[in-house]
Amino acid sequence: MTQMDMIKNELSEHIGKEVIVKANRGRKRIVTRKGVLTAVYPSLFVVSIASDDCTDRNISFTYSDVLTSTVKIMILEEDVNSADLKIS
Repeated sequence: MTQMDMIKNELSEHIGKEVIVKANRGRKRIVTRKGVLTAVYPSLFVVSIASDDCTDRNISFTYSDVLTSTVKIMILEEDVNSADLKIS
């Protein structure tokens, strides 16, 4: 089993849970968003982000993004307050 398969299996166990995604978009642009892990596919996973203007956005990431640390994902448990979290 490859590392990307292990990442996929780990994420598939948490479908429907809230996550915090920190994505490095290059040139010192780092985006941090809170959303829900909605789907896991063979080569990517989808996070649904609720915007301020009442529209949901679906953002997809590949498992290689997680493997190369371009994207960091943190699974939130139900009893954790997201205001208290610090993401490095």
